[in-house]
Amino acid sequence: MRQTIRALRMLRSFPAGKLTNKLVSPVILYTGAKCGAVAINRGQQRQYASAPTGTQVVKLTSNMYPEVVRDERFGKLNAADIDYFTSILSPGSVLTATEEDLSGYNIDAMRKYQGQSQLVLKPRSTEEVSLIMKRCHERNLAVVPQGGNTGLVGGSVPVFDEIVISMSLMNKIRSFDEVSGILVADAGCILETTDQYLAERGYIFPLDLGAKGSCHIGGNVATNAGGLRLLRYGSLHGTVLGVEAVMPDGTIIDSLGKLRKDNTGYDIKQLFIGSEGTLGIITGVSIFCPRRSKVVNVAFFGLESYEKVQEAFVRAKGELSEILSAFEFMDRESQDQVARFSELQRPLDEPHNFYVLVETSGSNRAHDEEKLQTYLEGLMESDVISDGVLAQGETQLKNLWTWREGIPESLGKSGGVYKYDVSIPLDELYQLVEDTRVRIQEFGHEIGTDSSNIVNVVGYGHLGDGNLHLNVAVKQYDKEVEHILEPWVYEWIEKRHGSVSAEHGLGFAKKPYLQYSKDQSVIELMRLVKKVYDPNGIMNPYKYI
Repeated sequence: MRQTIRALRMLRSFPAGKLTNKLVSPVILYTGAKCGAVAINRGQQRQYASAPTGTQVVKLTSNMYPEVVRDERFGKLNAADIDYFTSILSPGSVLTATEEDLSGYNIDAMRKYQGQSQLVLKPRSTEEVSLIMKRCHERNLAVVPQGGNTGLVGGSVPVFDEIVISMSLMNKIRSFDEVSGILVADAGCILETTDQYLAERGYIFPLDLGAKGSCHIGGNVATNAGGLRLLRYGSLHGTVLGVEAVMPDGTIIDSLGKLRKDNTGYDIKQLFIGSEGTLGIITGVSIFCPRRSKVVNVAFFGLESYEKVQEAFVRAKGELSEILSAFEFMDRESQDQVARFSELQRPLDEPHNFYVLVETSGSNRAHDEEKLQTYLEGLMESDVISDGVLAQGETQLKNLWTWREGIPESLGKSGGVYKYDVSIPLDELYQLVEDTRVRIQEFGHEIGTDSSNIVNVVGYGHLGDGNLHLNVAVKQYDKEVEHILEPWVYEWIEKRHGSVSAEHGLGFAKKPYLQYSKDQSVIELMRLVKKVYDPNGIMNPYKYI
C-alpha cells in the first residue's frame, strides 16, 4: 500500500497552461483600502469565463420569443430624460445607442439573448442611483440592474428597451474589520478583486465562481450565487449580514448591518438576496468573511461508476469532515471536452467514467495531509477509486482545478450551450444526464457527429450541494433542440421534487418553469411581495415571476 500511495502522490509533471484561445478576463487592479477595489476593462471589452465564443449572430430576444410582448404601461425614453440623467451623472456615465455600441450591455454572457436598450447609466454612488430611480418611477421607465453581466439565464440584460443601470463604477471597499472579518463594500466590486483584498489581510470571500474575474459582488448577492465554496461556507443567505438598496421609487433602504446576531423583526435583507433586481437595486453589501486557510490540498481521481462517486463523497464527509472544502464531480465526456481545448497534459493516464476533485483547507499541514492520505488509502484499498493524483505545489493545484473550472468554457467554444443548473436528490443526480442523451437520440439526433448540431451532453457539478450542471453543447441555438429539452428536463426534476435552479437563478430563461419547483400558493405569495415592493413593475420586467 505504501508503494501505491507514493504513486498516487507523484503528480506527473505537466506544464502550466491555459485553454487554447482562452477568453481573457478584464484587467484587475487593486489600489488598496483607501481607494477601494477598482476593476478596469482594457479596451472596454467585456468577456466572460463561461461565454460561448462562436461568431453566430445573436438574435433579438423579442424575435426569438414573440409570445413575450412589451408592456405598454412603460414609458418610452425621450430627449428630456437623457438630458436629466446627463445633468445628475458625471461625464462618461451616460451611454446612448446613438453614440456608443451598447451590445456588451444588451447581449448576455451566453450569447443567447439580446435586448434593445438605447441607454446605459453608470452611477458612482447610492445617491445617484436614487436620483435615477426617482425619474424612472415618475416616468414609468423600466430598468435592468446590471453587474458584470455574467449571468447564465438572461436575467441581466434587457428584453426590449429597458434602461440598463450598470454598477461597474460603484466599486469601492467601504470598510473591513480585521477582528470580526466583516466587510462592507459597494455592489460593483469585482469578486476576484475583493477576494485579493481580503487575502492580503488573511481572510477569504465566502464565494468562488468561474466568472470571478468579471462578476460583481452585488450581482452575486442579487442572484444568490452558489459556487465552489458553498460546501464549506454555506450560502449567501447565511453570510450576508446586510444590504443597502434603492427601491423603485428612489427610496434608499439602509440595512447594512454589521451584526451576526440581530433578532429584531423581519429580516428584510433576505428578500433582496436572490431577487435578481426585481425588487430594488443593491448598492452595498455587508458580509462575514472567514479566515483564509493556510494549507490547501487538492486530490484528483478517477472512478468507474456514479455509485462509487457517491461512496467517495460519504467517506469524505466522515473522514475529512472539518477540512473538506470542495467535492466536485465530472463525467468522462466533460473531461474529454476540456482536453480538446487544453494545453495541459491529462492528470491521469487512463480514461475513467467519472472524475472527482477533492479540496481540503485547514491550518495544520501535517494534520491535513495525514487525513487526506488516510482517506485516499482507504478508497484505493476498497477499489472505490481506480487512479489518482495529489497536487504538489500551487501550480499543480491550479492545473487540477482547470479540469473542473474549464468545462463551461470548453463547451462554449462549440457555439452555444443549453445549461440546466438543477438540484436533485443525490441517488438520481446523474440519471438526468443519461436520460437526456437517450431522449435526444430518440428524437433522431446524433451526438458529437459532424452532421449533428448537438456537440456533446455532459454532467458535472457540486456533489456536496446536490447540484448538477447538465450542459448540452450545440453548434448553434435551435428551437427544435430547445423543444426536445424543455419542459421535459423540468418535468423530470419535478417528479423527483428537485429544483429547476440550484444557483443560477430564474432570469428570463426559467421564468416559465417556476411552477415545476414551487407550489402555486408560494408563487402567488412571491407575486404579492413583488407588487408591494415594485407596484409599477419597472424593475427587471419579463423575468423571474
